Amino acid sequence: MAGHWEFPGGKLGAGESEALALERELHEELGIRVEAAHPFMRVRHDYPDRSVELSLWVIERYAGTPQGLEGQRLAWVAPGELRAAGILEADRPFIEALTGRPAP
Repeated sequence: MAGHWEFPGGKLGAGESEALALERELHEELGIRVEAAHPFMRVRHDYPDRSVELSLWVIERYAGTPQGLEGQRLAWVAPGELRAAGILEADRPFIEALTGRPAP
């Protein structure tokens, strides 16, 4: 979904837990090592051509400096500014939960 922002992460590998997938994906995409994290919420979203199930985790502590290792742009965005960031439709429930206000 080119041109849209999304939270970092990716698909679970075979036999991989969400926690291990999170650690792997953030290391591959951003070059950081997760030291402490916990699940925040999970959503299911139906696009016209596929359905996705997404989990949002809170990263409490990490080591390293985030970098776009796969050529992607990075931005630190305050929760209240996420609505204007052009984030993917499937991630909108996360914005609502983080800000307490419906996403457009």
